[in-house]
Amino acid sequence: MLKRVTFPLEPAAITASLGIAGFSASVLGARADEAPWILTQDAAEIIARMIPPLGAGYRITGDIAVHESAVIEAGAVLKGPLVIGPGCFVAAGAYLRGGCWLERDCVIGPGSELKSSFVFAGTKLAHFNFVGDSILGAGVNIEAGAIIANHRNEKEGAEIAIRRHGEIIRTGVTKFGAQVGDGVRIGANAVIAPGAWIEAGTCIPRLALYDLWP
Repeated sequence: MLKRVTFPLEPAAITASLGIAGFSASVLGARADEAPWILTQDAAEIIARMIPPLGAGYRITGDIAVHESAVIEAGAVLKGPLVIGPGCFVAAGAYLRGGCWLERDCVIGPGSELKSSFVFAGTKLAHFNFVGDSILGAGVNIEAGAIIANHRNEKEGAEIAIRRHGEIIRTGVTKFGAQVGDGVRIGANAVIAPGAWIEAGTCIPRLALYDLWP
């Protein structure tokens, strides 16, 4: 049985850089003060613009760029626009689509799906995960079976909204997963409901439900 858990939110506005120390120095730095759901909505366009100026060391095929030090196992499905950075590993059966960016040393494990998301250095999706329309900070670990959902299918056409200190943040979008700070640990088979902010260093228990729906 899923156990519902909540954690206190930072009092500051939710921005794409919140909880991610390396955001401003990254290729995304110019958009550090924007809302994360704006970046994920524009993911395909943002990542397509990253590809032409990439330096030596990237193999570029159409709208997919893979660093020569990255390992892509047979059976992985890669759909552009997509940037896979140095030292990354994408396992057999992984599925990347809708505009994804892996900074460096990231792992997308077997059977995991990543959609319209930005993933910072050293973050790992163990296996059989789904992460949609999200920004994951550095050093995040997502155990087997855990998911970050991006759509409220129990509420047809519902706008994603986030509750913060008694106030409701209206995102204006119908798909958004989570803004996940550096070093977050998400336990096996946990469910992160659409519209989440997870503070850096948070540990979410196995089988937990983390839901900030108003």
